Amino acid sequence: MRPDSILTLSCPDRTGIVYRVSGLLYDHGCNILDAQQFGDEESGRFFLRVHFDRDAGLPLDIVHASMQSLASDFGMDWQLHDGRRRARLLVLVSKQGHCLNDLLFRAHSGQLKVDIAAVASNHADFSPLAASYGIPFHHLPVSAETREVQERQIIDLVEREKIDLVVLARYMQILSPTMCRALAGRAINIHHSFLPSFKGAQPYHQAHARGVKIIGATAHYVTEDLDEGPIIEQDVARVDHAMTPRELVRLGSDTESQVLARAVRRHVEHRILLNGHRTVVFR
Repeated sequence: MRPDSILTLSCPDRTGIVYRVSGLLYDHGCNILDAQQFGDEESGRFFLRVHFDRDAGLPLDIVHASMQSLASDFGMDWQLHDGRRRARLLVLVSKQGHCLNDLLFRAHSGQLKVDIAAVASNHADFSPLAASYGIPFHHLPVSAETREVQERQIIDLVEREKIDLVVLARYMQILSPTMCRALAGRAINIHHSFLPSFKGAQPYHQAHARGVKIIGATAHYVTEDLDEGPIIEQDVARVDHAMTPRELVRLGSDTESQVLARAVRRHVEHRILLNGHRTVVFR
């Protein structure tokens, strides 16, 4: 079976980009399995994702070296990924475990092609859950006085376990600017963005008290600007006057789990390219 790879790139839009990229792959005996592209008139940038396979005797480094010259000609920001490599995840969680439970099941069942290398939390509640999947659990309590030390422990864990993506699965701690910079482009958060007026504790109870008719969730990249990172995935669910706060929590939890799983999938499949503060997400 021929090994597959994924090329992603963005650059100033101009004539000949697809022609040159596809020609380079053809010259190396590669076969394009899927290609998606987008030209953004506002930013003037072009975005491309190409999934291709190659002869088993052709090292990916050879394609990489050829792309370097082409990328220089077009001013490309680009990455070349081995399609067979499974991303390694670190999941951070606090005291709400629905997103963690969903990710663990999807990874274990093969629905999500990732390896969850570790789970870390400022509480010990979900140690048994992680253990049931044979995944190391790290209890890292935190306070205002110990925040810097605790974040250093998380970064050390990321480096030691060669983590590709950190997933904040309802991790109810605000990351410091230093940590946000250390994890730039490789940390995803989930939150109830369709309840923007209901901040703080018990947002679904606040929403119920106001009689909202729609709730939802947003997955986004973590940045120093709290909950304002580039958006990856969103979804909503309709609610009505007959639903209790508990029912809103249940429905919201389901929505959050699904949105986060879709965002993780698109990241590890290299379907997301940054376009300023926005994202291009190829389906």
